[in-house]
Amino acid sequence: MIWLTEEQQELQALARKVARDWYAPTARKWDAERTPFPAHERKRIADLGLLALSLPEAYGGGGRPLIDALIVQEEFARANPLSAWPIFEASAGPARVIDLFGTDDQKRQFLPPVASGEKIIAITISEPDAGSAATDATTKATISGDTVTINGAKRWCSGAGHAEQYLVYVRFGTTPGGRGMGAVLVDKDTPGLTFGPQEDLMGHRGVGSADMFFDDVKVPTDNIIIHEGGFNKLFTAFSIERLGNSTMCLAIAQEALDRTAAYIQERHQFGKPIVAFQTVQDTLAKMVVDVEASRMLIWRAATEAGSGAPNTLHASTAKVFANEMVKRVTDQAIQLHGGYGYAAEYEIERMHRDAIGWAIAGGTPAIQRTRIASEFLGRRFDQRA
Repeated sequence: MIWLTEEQQELQALARKVARDWYAPTARKWDAERTPFPAHERKRIADLGLLALSLPEAYGGGGRPLIDALIVQEEFARANPLSAWPIFEASAGPARVIDLFGTDDQKRQFLPPVASGEKIIAITISEPDAGSAATDATTKATISGDTVTINGAKRWCSGAGHAEQYLVYVRFGTTPGGRGMGAVLVDKDTPGLTFGPQEDLMGHRGVGSADMFFDDVKVPTDNIIIHEGGFNKLFTAFSIERLGNSTMCLAIAQEALDRTAAYIQERHQFGKPIVAFQTVQDTLAKMVVDVEASRMLIWRAATEAGSGAPNTLHASTAKVFANEMVKRVTDQAIQLHGGYGYAAEYEIERMHRDAIGWAIAGGTPAIQRTRIASEFLGRRFDQRA
């Protein structure tokens, strides 16, 4: 892309080669077998300096702007979405909450293991009765001396049971809504934390998703990343996560587009390649426009963010468009592949299954539209009765 500097193009080329050589051959197998991304592979990526590009150099990261991390994430997600998951979590996920809002001691303790690939931090927000209405969460954190005790249940945690640590959204005290909420970091092996069975999801296979149960889970107060009343800080970090989500969508759509472009030039019907038919050209053109428009929205927001958080309006706009774009593009790819698009061998159906999941994760398009209207007008719209 002409927008990228020479250094960014070199970074992109390295990421593409590594992802294609190491992980593209395993994409179909890992999806079919729901294989979690191996921990030792995280360390291989980290050794190349590609895992945590947007974390500070002082803590083992690359010290690069967000756009550089998203460039790498896209290349890995195109080859094998599961291989991009640890990159997403390290550079655009909960580790960035610690990067932006943690104390110096917390950064020194929690970020180096992420940057080295030793640990991955997952985020757990939703509960059985708190999905889009995240501030309805009831998982409670009680502070006594230098200990925090957590009780409650979480649902739809991507990485549950696989990640080594969890940034848990909790309620401190009895203050209702977001004003009473914060976030605490909890290790997987902390006594009292248990996991339900792995969900059998339509897509995102291998990432893992399970209920989490907190029964008098005790951690030191030093693990409180966001104290009571700091929920708006978490929403700032959400804007980074939204661009990571959007980039996963962009990667899937770009891969579906490229494979479709090759297929329609090779596939013959009625004595000529099907690309010769105007309806096929029209569909392909719509796919190209969708993918290019999505990239522009994502890269605008990411470039503006630099090493911090993006403009909330721009991040939400990028996510809404990317979430809906990837579903359209992968559906059109299936149609242009015909019966082959429905077959696992061609992997287009896998892309479509994953596309639908990304449009649910991290705030649905419906919720994002409310956010967009609020940010654009400078007004807050209370959804509660």
